[in-house]
Amino acid sequence: QVLLVESGGESVQVGGSLRLSCTASGVIGSSYSMAWFGQPPGREREGVAGIQSDGATTYAKSVEGRFTISRDNAKNILFLQMSSLKPEDSAMYYCAADPRGLRLDRAPAQKDFLHWGQGTQVTVSS
Repeated sequence: QVLLVESGGESVQVGGSLRLSCTASGVIGSSYSMAWFGQPPGREREGVAGIQSDGATTYAKSVEGRFTISRDNAKNILFLQMSSLKPEDSAMYYCAADPRGLRLDRAPAQKDFLHWGQGTQVTVSS
């Protein structure tokens, strides 16, 4: 059993910054790949950023240079530092984890992740 709990989502103005956190508990190890997904209202859930156990990362092109994914393996916490936020970044953000390795040649895909959190809402307004 793996439990993922996201936090840090809130309303912010265009150009602002946020840091999302995801605390993992249960049968999860530092070898797991983890990722953030975003789901805007009425749209599909899409991969935003992913990170392997060795720290290798991958990002969606829309967030490259603005978002940074990181993890604290000792505390089982995943982070997403978001900066230069745009209205199109508004979405419910979900944390995901999987015991398999992460493909680094593309943004994370839903089908590659077994465990999911409940989400945290980010709203960017002008």
